[in-house]
Amino acid sequence: MRCPYCGSMDSQVKDSRPAEDGGAIRRRRICPDCSGRFTTFERVQLRELMVLKKSGRRVLFDRDKLARSVETALRKRPVDPERVERLIAGIVRQLEQSGEAEIASDTIGERVMEALKGLDDVAYVRFASVYRNFHGARDFGQLIDEIARADKAHGDGQDPQG
Repeated sequence: MRCPYCGSMDSQVKDSRPAEDGGAIRRRRICPDCSGRFTTFERVQLRELMVLKKSGRRVLFDRDKLARSVETALRKRPVDPERVERLIAGIVRQLEQSGEAEIASDTIGERVMEALKGLDDVAYVRFASVYRNFHGARDFGQLIDEIARADKAHGDGQDPQG
């Protein structure tokens, strides 16, 4: 594994342990050339996934990009990091098990929105505002009204009067 500090190709594993409920292996590494320490993760990859962008371009699926998007939506929200990792791993697993080699970016966005809706309403609205390209307050209002109607239909609406 290449050292991220000096570029040396000769790093050594100092510690390995299971991570993500056994879905990955976390490895602590050290570079013998610069003594830099860093962590890597090893995960099972069922297949190479390609993402079909709206522009028609095809790019290799990037789990880290998905994680950054989810983490941006969840910034400063009181959500346990383990729940976030399970959400991301679940989306990736769904995509890999779909049987498709190419996944439309819209499909990924919808899966993220659905997962965030069940995790945190604020993160869901944040992600939706970017994903659906909101232009103003009316767009936010419509989405919040949808959430309120869904909560009421499921009996989750709370009466502020007690």
